[in-house]
Amino acid sequence: MAFCPSCGATVDGRFCAKCGASLAEGVPAAAPQPPAAGSGSTLAPNIASALSYIPVLIPAILFLVWAPYNRDRTVRFHAWQSLFLQLAWIVTGIALSVVIPIVSWQLWLAAGQLLNLAVVVLALYLMWKAYKGERVVLPVIGDLAQKQA
Repeated sequence: MAFCPSCGATVDGRFCAKCGASLAEGVPAAAPQPPAAGSGSTLAPNIASALSYIPVLIPAILFLVWAPYNRDRTVRFHAWQSLFLQLAWIVTGIALSVVIPIVSWQLWLAAGQLLNLAVVVLALYLMWKAYKGERVVLPVIGDLAQKQA
């Protein structure tokens, strides 16, 4: 029994019925090889980059530590940018909770909610762009991330 070298389907004649690829006459194609162990367990770089923007520090840190991802400059850039964005979010939140309650607690609540909404919307936008394979460099944070990647 012959197998198509392109798609791996079984072939009865000289052409694959599934993809139309031609087989050399008289030479049956070898059986498709199973994938190497662990080859299907890694994420594509665009998916790993997008997942690093989840607004929790853990995915970005994991992508900077795990072996296949920490060697990819694109994944490292997005992970570092995500870390710096989240650290800026934390620092800004702390600054708001120290300065604004002196003025008004309603202003403090509104500013905190606006900050959280802005960061989540920005993270979703960066996630979408990273998934599409595009690189968005944030003004200060992105430059630091490029140096680290």
